[in-house]
Amino acid sequence: FNADVVFPPTHDTASAIVAIPTTEDCIYISSGTWSLMGTLLDEPNCSFEGKNYGFTNEGSYDGKIRYLKNIMGLWIIQSIKKELNDEYSFSQLSEMAEKSEYSHKIDVDDMTFFAPSSMIDAIKEHLKSNGYPEPQNIGDILRSVYYGLAAYYAQTVIDLERITNKSYSSINIIGGGCRDNYLNKLTAQYTGKTVFAGPVEATAIGNIVTQMIADNRFHNAEEAKQTIANSFGIKKVLI
Repeated sequence: FNADVVFPPTHDTASAIVAIPTTEDCIYISSGTWSLMGTLLDEPNCSFEGKNYGFTNEGSYDGKIRYLKNIMGLWIIQSIKKELNDEYSFSQLSEMAEKSEYSHKIDVDDMTFFAPSSMIDAIKEHLKSNGYPEPQNIGDILRSVYYGLAAYYAQTVIDLERITNKSYSSINIIGGGCRDNYLNKLTAQYTGKTVFAGPVEATAIGNIVTQMIADNRFHNAEEAKQTIANSFGIKKVLI
């Protein structure tokens, strides 16, 4: 056995970030059960403000720092889907939310939503305790979740820009959650940023291209990112 062993960026999010198809400064959301939201820095940000807002420093490819916050993702939606006995697909649930006219949101960071016996009941109780009208159907419940997620993303953008003293023009959403077009659209609306979605299999792609760089198939990460941008149907989200 005479193969070279390449150690890719780990854990999964570290490889996924390599697959972001741009070399420009941007905010990223690695979107799945949880959302890893942040940006790449040249050196760690160890400010007390960043710590107080829940941001952390993790190593990234090529000596960069993934400055990020681990926040709620699609866990709440997944839990609702399971509670409905998987009767509906994720795209059907997203469509229900988009068609709803419910205008209130939940606080997705509330500990109530991390492991309730019934996610649907937890959402209803949360809305009631905050003085909001009772949701009339599953679409209303889902809408409150989607609004809550987008609002939390928007607040995280505000916090990140203040802490880093930078303004970012775009958000790149990667991972399985980037297939949720409604959430992507709400993210663009709530943040006021240009949003790009894809690639879906970012972790696998990032892992592969770092091996290809080590094998001199790509000269550097910039060349790899250009190939990713040209190969995986990255979508600009239209509001």
